[in-house]
Amino acid sequence: MNIIEVKKLSKTYRRVVKGEGLRGSILSLVKREYEYREAVKDLNLTVAEGEFVGLIGPNGAGKTTLTKMLTGIIAPTSGEIEVMGFYPNDLKNDFKRQYAVVMGQKSQLFFELTANDTLRLFKEIYGLKEREFQETKLWFARLFGVEELLDVQVRSLSLGERMKMELIAALLHNPRILFLDEPTIGLDAIASRQIRRFLREINRKRGTTILLTSHYMEDIRSLCERCVVVNHGTKIYDGSTEALFEKYQRDRQVSVSFSHPVEDMALPEGAAVREEGPYKKVIRVPKEKSGELLQRLMEYHPSDLTVEEDEIGRVVERIYAEGV
Repeated sequence: MNIIEVKKLSKTYRRVVKGEGLRGSILSLVKREYEYREAVKDLNLTVAEGEFVGLIGPNGAGKTTLTKMLTGIIAPTSGEIEVMGFYPNDLKNDFKRQYAVVMGQKSQLFFELTANDTLRLFKEIYGLKEREFQETKLWFARLFGVEELLDVQVRSLSLGERMKMELIAALLHNPRILFLDEPTIGLDAIASRQIRRFLREINRKRGTTILLTSHYMEDIRSLCERCVVVNHGTKIYDGSTEALFEKYQRDRQVSVSFSHPVEDMALPEGAAVREEGPYKKVIRVPKEKSGELLQRLMEYHPSDLTVEEDEIGRVVERIYAEGV
């Protein structure tokens, strides 16, 4: 069963164009000129209930605009859109009670209140029964390990702790769909892993459909079996996440540190030093040559060594440049 169905969806923005200075301001009062920008263009998308879908693309690609249309915040210019059987922009209460939105750069918590007080406020907004509210809150708090933080003022929480509370607040009413926009932005590695584990549990155990927008490759690869790539408002890929990255993720970045100075180093063909010093080097190497590079580095007895895959931005750049 498809929970989201979109056909030939488009959104065009009209913006005022004004000349520079006082003269330009006066002329714009007399005769206004406009420019038109297509944020989303003829986009088709279906999402089945219970899916975990990644939405990726560069800034300005139309990801946030698409999310806003799916949640009814803005109306499409043309096309068909149906979410859980509703036209989102009608903003019916029955529709709004069945989804939640979490944005990494915007908070829905009240900083002067404790997390418990904020959650109780959401209980009243969604009309939850006391027993249901307590059971759900406790389940999420235990899953995240934040029981001892529920009575702490929100402004006193760390960024990672606040994001956990944001997710608990969003999921308190057991929505069918959860829209996530950069949920791990600014978080450290430990908090990011905890967030990902939490989201995986919600998707698997509660069957919540999740649409995730993120620039972090690890978020997409570890959570989403399917991803959708958009560029200039147009969908250019819709399919297996692993297949996409296997095709376009061609390099590895190796950071190596030494307890003794190392100057000249023989590198495999295609490898290049991006940062160099006597005690540390950062090397980019083709994926198929990474094993050979690691063997050579071990001959120098490194004190520390890390291997990272291409960041999602480089992968997406290749997709745009070469097509799918």
